[in-house]
Amino acid sequence: MSTKFVKDADWLDWDANPTKPSFKVPAGAVDAHCHVFGPGDVFPFAPERKYTPCDASREQLFALRDFLGFEKNVVVQATCHGADNSALLDVLEHANDKARGVVTVKSDVTHAELERMHALGVRGVRFNYVKRLVDPKPDDYFRGIIEKIKPFGWHVVLYFEPADLIEKWQFFTSLGVPIVVDHMGRPDVTKPLDDAGFQLFQKFMRENDVWAKVSCPDRLTVSGSPLYADVVPFAKAIVEEFSDRVLWGTDWPHPNMKKEVPDDGILVDYVPSIATSAALQEKLLVTNPNNLYWS
Repeated sequence: MSTKFVKDADWLDWDANPTKPSFKVPAGAVDAHCHVFGPGDVFPFAPERKYTPCDASREQLFALRDFLGFEKNVVVQATCHGADNSALLDVLEHANDKARGVVTVKSDVTHAELERMHALGVRGVRFNYVKRLVDPKPDDYFRGIIEKIKPFGWHVVLYFEPADLIEKWQFFTSLGVPIVVDHMGRPDVTKPLDDAGFQLFQKFMRENDVWAKVSCPDRLTVSGSPLYADVVPFAKAIVEEFSDRVLWGTDWPHPNMKKEVPDDGILVDYVPSIATSAALQEKLLVTNPNNLYWS
C-alpha cells in the first residue's frame, strides 16, 4: 500500500535545469556526496523525520551524474529516511558498480544486514550531530555500531558544527576507524582562517585519520553564488594541506535550503577555485574517492 507524502510548505526543490559546467571534470570523477529522497510512495520517509522533502529518485540522480560529466556517485543516507536505507540500497542495486553508499543504522543492526549492505557497496556509516536535523545519540550507542562495522573495514562519516567538535573532541579522536567529515565541519566563513574553530578542525585532521568533504559552499557562504568567494580560502587550505584526504560532492538534491537552491553546474565550476591545479583536481575528484570507496 502506497503512502502519500506532502513536502514541507517551505521546501525548495532542486534545480531541474542546471547549467552545463564549463569545467570538464577528469575521467573517473566521483560525486562523493549526494542523496536520494524516496520517491515517498515507494520508499516512505521516516516517522521521526524533521523535514519532508520533494522526491529525488535514482533515475534523476544518474541523469545529473551524466550531465555533469561524473562517472560515479557516493550516496549518503538522507536523514528524512532515518535508518531505513531501502532507497539508498536500491540505488546501489541499479548502479552497475558506479555507486557506493554511506548508511545510517541502529544499534541492533545485525551482521547479516551489514553483510548485505557491504555486498551492495556500502562502505561507511553516518553519525549526525546537527541537532536541527536529528537528535544525537549517546557515545556508547555509536561505539556499539563501530564495533559491528569494524570487520567490514567501513569508515564513519561525521556531520557536525564547530561547537560539536569542541564538545565531542575526546569521543571523535577515540573512534579507532577512519573518519570522513561532511562539509569541513561547517566553518564560520565570516571569521578569518586563523579562527580558533577552524584551527581546531585542522588540528583534528593533522592528528587523526580524518578526511574532509570540501563540499557545500552554498550552505556555508554569506557572499553567495556563483563564486562563493568567502568559502574558497577555507576549502583551498584544506585541499592544499590534506590533498590525499579530501573529497567533493554536489550534495544533490540539496536538502533544507532556505533561501535558494544551488545550480549544480555552478557548483562544479567552483571546483577549480579550491583545487587550483590539474594534479589537485585529479586527487580530489578521482584518486581519493576511488581509493576510499572502490579499492
